[in-house]
Amino acid sequence: MSNAMSAPIVVIAPDSFKGSLSAEQVANAIATGVRRARADAAVRICPMADGGEGTLDAMLAAGGERRMLNVRGAASARREAATGLLGDGSAIIETAEVVGITDPDGMAVPVTERDTRGMGEAIRALLDLGARRFYVALGGSSTNDGGAGLLVGLGLKLFDAGGNELEPVPSALSRVARIDVSGLDPRVKDAEFIGMSDVDNPLNGEHGATAVFGPQKGVAPEQVKEIDAALARFADVLEPALGRTARDNAGAGAAGGLGFALHMLGASFEPGAEVVARKIGLDAALEGASWLITGEGRSDVQTLHGKAPFIACKHARAAGVEASLLSGGIDPKALQRLSEFFSGCFSPAPGPITLEVAIRDAGTLLENEAEQLTRLKFGSR
Repeated sequence: MSNAMSAPIVVIAPDSFKGSLSAEQVANAIATGVRRARADAAVRICPMADGGEGTLDAMLAAGGERRMLNVRGAASARREAATGLLGDGSAIIETAEVVGITDPDGMAVPVTERDTRGMGEAIRALLDLGARRFYVALGGSSTNDGGAGLLVGLGLKLFDAGGNELEPVPSALSRVARIDVSGLDPRVKDAEFIGMSDVDNPLNGEHGATAVFGPQKGVAPEQVKEIDAALARFADVLEPALGRTARDNAGAGAAGGLGFALHMLGASFEPGAEVVARKIGLDAALEGASWLITGEGRSDVQTLHGKAPFIACKHARAAGVEASLLSGGIDPKALQRLSEFFSGCFSPAPGPITLEVAIRDAGTLLENEAEQLTRLKFGSR
């Protein structure tokens, strides 16, 4: 093999294997396998994420400080949520950390009674620490409040027709008659918000937050129209109050309408994986590289819609670097489409195994498969 005589440079840029290994753990396992086959390989580890769970860790891996904040969870119980201050002074807030769908306390109450006030509280706390640029990772939320909670957490107040203050929960939003914006934290005007999401759904309608994403958060089929109408009512009152229209903007429907609230604050939106790739210096890592290995817990056609492995592959191809996919599982129906971009799609399972075993032994399985792939690619030394 012609490649066998020179030391290869391998970039390893996977997403996490949810429920099993973090992106960094996945990358380290793959790196171990690569080095078994080629001890001389120069391995560059670049853990990835796409705006969901694990985005905070990926961003902080490039430099920064983790900050724990005491904020409201989706059901108003206080919780410790990790956020981050990056090296350039900007902040990263992961929605899944504050009002995540994996939080049993938040999920214990009906979706109509959950809200995002904790997100507003986190922004205020980070404003106190001097942050003025905020990256908001929008994946993994348990809420469907149109971002009303975030705005209330920043100082807005909602009132019904009788002048009674309302909670920013879906069950109350249909009664919103007036919104007092005078208490909005003035520092917000000087802040920049970047929503990290590959979702382009609007706030309302058949392609909106409630209809498309509500069911996975507990919205029953018979509730969709009612909750969607409540978010529309909230938008009807909020937009003139803030002098901005945003309900039809791409991404307004992200995270149960949290994207709408960010748009109302003047946010820009970018695919989460692109932001992470830029922050971790993926392009610089690919310079002179021989091969990129990326992956995720399970790959299917959705991988090609802005997921971390696809973005890593795009950057590799632009740099003239071959990219291979090593994921926990791969949908056979997606192989043809995935193979149009990746030079091989692989799974570490050595044969029929249970999901429990796959999760338990993921690290070892990845090491072994990466070793064999490296031997195939470069030979061994």
